[in-house]
This record gives sequence, structure tokens and C-alpha cells, in this order.
Amino acid sequence: MPTYSQTINLKLIQAEVKHLIFDLGGVIINLNTKLTIQAFSEITGKSIDETMDFAHSHPIFPAYEKGEVDSAEFRSVIRSLSHHPLADEAIDLAWNAMILDLPTDRTDLLETLKGTYDIFLLSNTNHIHMDKVNQVRVDSGVRPFDLLFQKDYYSHLMGKRKPDTEIFDQVLSENNLNPTETVFFDDNVDNIKGAAQLGIQTVHVTSPQVMMDYFNGQ
Repeated sequence: MPTYSQTINLKLIQAEVKHLIFDLGGVIINLNTKLTIQAFSEITGKSIDETMDFAHSHPIFPAYEKGEVDSAEFRSVIRSLSHHPLADEAIDLAWNAMILDLPTDRTDLLETLKGTYDIFLLSNTNHIHMDKVNQVRVDSGVRPFDLLFQKDYYSHLMGKRKPDTEIFDQVLSENNLNPTETVFFDDNVDNIKGAAQLGIQTVHVTSPQVMMDYFNGQ
């Protein structure tokens, strides 16, 4: 059984693999979280270090990803950091700064893979980010994700988030997937470890090109 630290060459085991699960940010769509840290620092007047500490420790972020709080509550917490009033639009702009482009060579690859494998999307996300992601998707000429994937799963709609095993178990159970016949792609090593706990084969996407090289056998 491959562990989260091992890279699997799908061309060597393609007879065993039937299902593929992809993360969204950092795998399908490009992200740069540093841009959001910088943007929040600028609008709140906090230092970069203070902003990073807040982002890594405050429970609002996992709660928002699990849909436990709404966008208004999320913005209220961000607004409380600032020394002056912040408009919703300013908060959303800063929060979405991390979301970059959607390279169509990746979605073209997914369209090709769909002819051979069951493909699924599993993303930790939230309402504000999904509005931006869908805007980027439309601007890129990519069809809706629920048409591109067999099924698309989002943490804020599921009430669960990666790396908790419950979220992976739901995807496996609802689609009758054998974990040993499933490969999961994610840029976050903690999420990779969470999937591996259930016996899912994994690929840690450490750079934007990893997925493309992986399926090209490089």
C-alpha cells in the first residue's frame, strides 16, 4: 500500500485505479495564499506576522470552511481586526486575492481522464471563494464543475473539511469507491495524510506542474 509520501506512476497501475479525486485550489486552479495575507495586512493595519498568526489560529477559518458560520459572520470577524470600518467588498477582495487563474490545459486533461476514470472534486472552500472561483471559471471558458466531474464536493456544503477522515469517507461511501482503487491529488500534506488513513492512494501536488507530469509519465 503506497503511503502519502510515495509518488505513484498511474501508467504502471492503471488497471488497478478506477477513481480519481482532485483538490481544487493549488491543483486545478492556481493559488497564492501570501497575496491574501498581504491584502488583509493592508486593510486591517496589522503586520504580516500578526495577520499570519491570526489566519493560522482563529477558529473562524475552519468554521467558515465547514459552513458553521455564514459570510456575514466571517466578515464581521475580519472587520474586528481593523482600526477603521471595512466594506464587505474590501474584505471579499482581500480574501479572494489568493485565487489566481484556471489553466485550461488542466481542465482539458480532466476531460480526457473522464473517458477512462471516475473523477471527483473535493475542496475545502467557502461561499465567498466559490463566487470568485466560478467567476474565474467562466472567464476561462470552462464549463461548470458539476458537468466536468462525476460529482463535485465542497466542505462548506458538507459540514466537513479535510484533513478529517469523515469527509473522505463520505465521498467513498456515496460513490461506492474502493479506496485502494482511488487516487487523491492535493497540495496540502495534511490532507494527503488524512486520505491515506483510509487506504486511499495519494499524490502530493507540490507544484503546479506535478499533476500534468504525473499523467504524462514524467
